[in-house]
Amino acid sequence: MKEPRGQELINRYRWNYNIPRTAEVTEEMILAHWDLETRLTRELLNSTPESRWDTFEKCYTTLYTKLEWLNRYIGANTATPPAQKYRDWAMLIGTPPRRIYEIGSGKGTMISYLASLGHYCRGTEITHERGRKHVIEHPNLTWGISDGIHFDRFEPINSYDVAVSDNVIEHIHPDDLVMHMIGVISILAKGGRYIMATPHVWYGPWDISKVFKRKRAEGMHLKEYTYSEIKHIANAAGFQNIAAIRQRKDQPATPSSVYLNYLCVLERVFALLPWRIAKHERVKGFAKSMGFSPMMFIIAHK
Repeated sequence: MKEPRGQELINRYRWNYNIPRTAEVTEEMILAHWDLETRLTRELLNSTPESRWDTFEKCYTTLYTKLEWLNRYIGANTATPPAQKYRDWAMLIGTPPRRIYEIGSGKGTMISYLASLGHYCRGTEITHERGRKHVIEHPNLTWGISDGIHFDRFEPINSYDVAVSDNVIEHIHPDDLVMHMIGVISILAKGGRYIMATPHVWYGPWDISKVFKRKRAEGMHLKEYTYSEIKHIANAAGFQNIAAIRQRKDQPATPSSVYLNYLCVLERVFALLPWRIAKHERVKGFAKSMGFSPMMFIIAHK
């Protein structure tokens, strides 16, 4: 497949990262992003458990330092107010005050909103290039650093009611995802919950690879998952009562383990198809009509 170039490439990049049309984007900027991110991705995947955090911190700091426009542009083209954007998260978390720990806070928009509702919140990142520097201080919001895996080394155990991550676990080294889940369990109080959103592999790739029409993620989405994989990994880590959350426009978000099991069965059926057919837009559209969601929204209980 011929890679896009020129204005087509710029348009695809703007769309993929929700960048305003008024922001300057050139083909040279996009190619520099692709070259740097794919090189850093190889470093991340080749890192050892002993060097993992140092490598991840170095690579993400390099990405956001050398491509300084990423923090300025990405996501700047959205007018959706936080109350609407994070409505389902707030509903699932429940009445404040709850003790909330966010993994990979990015520019801090969700954790800042949850703090404004009256929850006691802690935002975290693996690099100082994101997180606290991008938000207004709030008395209910504190900030920390972690390696994204061994949370009990950074936080008191059994101390949070809810952990949240929004488009994060696809960035974690796939060898570490079970340990990531175990780490989350360690800092959750009894009955605590982990609410996570992550893109489904069938509808990807979701990183910069999509801009270049790649078939699979080749950038910093180190692995994009299926519902079945996330359910299996969460179970292996020790989570109980794992459910998928169905999001409907004018209805409350509804977690259901039956719905998750249904989606896992649907995956097994579609997995019988050749990859190129399963990835066809008509097939993906049919799966959506059957209740399949391209963005997985899952809740797991300690």
